[in-house]
Amino acid sequence: MSLDTPLYTYTQHLKKRYRKLLEKSNAYRIIDEPISDMAAFKAMKIMKKLDQLKYLSN
Repeated sequence: MSLDTPLYTYTQHLKKRYRKLLEKSNAYRIIDEPISDMAAFKAMKIMKKLDQLKYLSN
């Protein structure tokens, strides 16, 4: 995949957002469990999108 395609840019954006949500989920695990759960759920939804993009790009 070329480094300047819109698909690559979108994939990188999703990866960055996924990592950020996982960090948020881990940070709030003890402090505020509902926030942690919501971040983890959103991260799972983003991972599903990443898997779909991976399938489409092959």
